[in-house]
Amino acid sequence: MDRKNVTSVTEFILLGLPLSYQLQILLFVVLSVCYVITLVGNATIIIVSLTDPQLHTPMYFFLSNLALLDISFTSSIIPKVVYNLISGSKTITFQGCLAQSYIYFLLGTTEFLLLAMMSFDRYMAICHPLRYGTIMKPMLCLKLILCAWIGGFLDTIVQTVLTFRLPFCGSNVIDHYFCDVAPLLKLACGETYLIGMLDLILASSLVLGSLFFSMVSYGCILVAITKITSVAGRKKTFSTCASHLTVVFIVYGSCIFMCINPNKNSKIDSTKIVALLNSILTPLLNPFIYSFRNKTFKEALKRTIKKKSYFLNQK
Repeated sequence: MDRKNVTSVTEFILLGLPLSYQLQILLFVVLSVCYVITLVGNATIIIVSLTDPQLHTPMYFFLSNLALLDISFTSSIIPKVVYNLISGSKTITFQGCLAQSYIYFLLGTTEFLLLAMMSFDRYMAICHPLRYGTIMKPMLCLKLILCAWIGGFLDTIVQTVLTFRLPFCGSNVIDHYFCDVAPLLKLACGETYLIGMLDLILASSLVLGSLFFSMVSYGCILVAITKITSVAGRKKTFSTCASHLTVVFIVYGSCIFMCINPNKNSKIDSTKIVALLNSILTPLLNPFIYSFRNKTFKEALKRTIKKKSYFLNQK
């Protein structure tokens, strides 16, 4: 049956978090500040990586793509949350809800694959340094990035199309602060079992598969680190590896926590809080974990600022 002939729901209501007015204002301020810092931090990585020739390496190519992904990921959720907090409006259109849901999961899935690509890059750099330059060429790096985006697209497009074709003719209240798939499917009037199972199988395969790939890569890296004779070299290499592992644990840990969904019957669903932190905390921390504490990047940032100041003075 044509969805247009049975769908009476034209917009959804996002319940969000049950907070007092004062806490909503506080959350609005915190999210706004974090969002601005996230945009500035990740944009800085992109600009410096593009303009400084010394950062034209595979690692910073992947980092600049991760920064772009983080900007897009947090922008798919946070602006709408911030607007709803300050305006008091909790509505989102039917089309806007599905678009938000698809973009969120597309970008999240792509990030899992990108983190796996980055683990492979670090594996090649540390375990096979002599072959690194000949293998990790720009064309291969570009292909890996395209594979991450294509994989994210293929993993999420089928469920989105099937969800869009579902009839929504009952309640329009989503018990979340954004259009998550699980609470959205609960509102559908049609059969959702197959969509739910498909989503579970594809998401689990991709998340666990990419996590396994990353853990194997970092396991090989840790073994290689123990064989480095220089204490300074071992410390420097381990520091870089630890930064990458920190991001992996944050991203995958939050995802696994939301899938396990403990305390789902409590007054404030803990998965909402974790999802909100995942939407803003990881994109916020990535620039500091990966780049701003890195000596090479800090020197490149200084050179970029000096060049910008020189051109401004010339004008």
